[in-house]
Amino acid sequence: MPDDAEIASVLMDLAGDRGVEKSFCPSEAARRLSRDWRPLMDDVRRVAAGLPLVATRGGAVVDVAAGGPIRLRLARCA
Repeated sequence: MPDDAEIASVLMDLAGDRGVEKSFCPSEAARRLSRDWRPLMDDVRRVAAGLPLVATRGGAVVDVAAGGPIRLRLARCA
């Protein structure tokens, strides 16, 4: 089972690859971490909440802990 640092690294790598304009599904991170990725989804969302990432649904910003499908992207600097 990957630890929080591994999860954070994968999330930030994906976000960095996409930049602030493009998003990714949290399952992409989970799939990079394990063949059995579904059990990792709660941890991926939990770790994402502590990173400079924004969760969206249908283009609108939502809480990363929101149920249902979300996408993640880098937060824009103010």
